[in-house]
Amino acid sequence: MSAEKLLFYLFAAITVAAAGMVITRRNPVHAVLYMVLAFVASAGLWLLLEAEFLAIVLVLVYVGAVMVLFLFVVMMLDVEVAALKGQFIRYLPVGLLIAAVMLIEIGLVVGPAHFGLAHFPQPAAHGAEYSNTAEVGTVLYTVYVYPFEIAAVILLVAIVAAIRLTLRRRPQTKYQDPARQVRVKRPDRIRLLQVPVHGKVETE
Repeated sequence: MSAEKLLFYLFAAITVAAAGMVITRRNPVHAVLYMVLAFVASAGLWLLLEAEFLAIVLVLVYVGAVMVLFLFVVMMLDVEVAALKGQFIRYLPVGLLIAAVMLIEIGLVVGPAHFGLAHFPQPAAHGAEYSNTAEVGTVLYTVYVYPFEIAAVILLVAIVAAIRLTLRRRPQTKYQDPARQVRVKRPDRIRLLQVPVHGKVETE
């Protein structure tokens, strides 16, 4: 077995195992961390496909930014782990049914009857002057410009929803109002009190 095949099976096994841990872990923080591992292993697979730009973007954008955001949101939501444990057993049959349907669909799409080197020959290796960034940008902003814009809108809605979920009003917390601060006058801040003197101070 060549080194390339060995690395492929290694990264593929890590990706599948990490993805399975994402949907089976009852602690949301652990699920997010396993998703980070799945993304890193997927980046390794893209490197084997000579898609260096996509691999770097996956690590920098998703692992370095999006998943960190997910981790902070999950930690700020104060998710009750005990309640999740009860719901996990409750919805387990539905989850297994959906997983089985997805596996059948994947088998029908990428099975040996429709997918493989016989139907899609291995692409030729590119030279050093080939730019993945230029090729991805050309295809993304010409052929797939509308799906790209729709995905951007969906991500914007997800960001707004995350902000709304973490925005909480606490009555006991004091907030600053800059508009009131700039309108304040001297009498509003300083009050002179006439303190009466009790007793007599003797001096020698």
